[in-house]
Amino acid sequence: MCKKGKLNLIIVDDHPMILEGLKSLLNIQQYQVFLFTKGKAALDFIQENKIDIVLLDIVLNDGNGLDFCRTIKQSSPDTIVIAVSNQAERSIIFQFLENGGNGYILKNADANEIVCCIENAVNGEVALSKEVKEIMLKPNVNNYVLPRLTKREQQILRYISEGSTSVEIAEGLFISVITVETHRRNLLQKFKAKNMIELVKIATENKLI
Repeated sequence: MCKKGKLNLIIVDDHPMILEGLKSLLNIQQYQVFLFTKGKAALDFIQENKIDIVLLDIVLNDGNGLDFCRTIKQSSPDTIVIAVSNQAERSIIFQFLENGGNGYILKNADANEIVCCIENAVNGEVALSKEVKEIMLKPNVNNYVLPRLTKREQQILRYISEGSTSVEIAEGLFISVITVETHRRNLLQKFKAKNMIELVKIATENKLI
C-alpha cells in the first residue's frame, strides 16, 4: 500500500481542514501522505505498513495523543512522531517528549517553520517550533502559573464545576464521551490537580469559573 522511494508520512487530526492544510505544505515528491481522523485507525495502519513520520494532534476524538505517541514508539521505535497541536502547556510538551516524541510544533507556527521542523526531525534533530522552544526555556519557578485553556476546555471545566458527568457533558456539547474524558485528563494535567475536586477548587480560587 505504501509506495517505495518516498517517506511514508501519516497526519492524525480530527479536523479535516487541518489535515488538508498540513498535507498541502508537504513536498509530494518527498512524502507519500496518509490522512487519519482517528488515532486507533492510524495505529492499525502503522502495524501493517512501514511508516517513517507521524504528525499527531494531542486531543483526538478517540483518545490522547500522548498515549498514542507512546504506543507508536513501543511498536515502531524508528518511526518519527511529531506533535502538531494547540496544547501549549510546558508539562504536556515535556510528557510528549518523555513518551518518545521526536518533536513538538504549535499549530500557530507558519508554513515554513512546520516544514523545517519536519525536515529537522528527518535529519535526526528534535523538532521544536520557535514558541515551543521559548516555553521550554522558561525557568520552572515554584510560583503557580495559570494554564491557558481552550474554549472547549473552559466549557468542560464549567460543566465539571456544576457536577455534570462525562455523559452529560458529551450530550450538552455534542461531542463523544471519549473526547470529554481526554479533556478531563488534560485539565488535571494542566492544573497539576490530583482529582476533579482539587481541579474545581483551583479554578474557583483563581476565578476561572
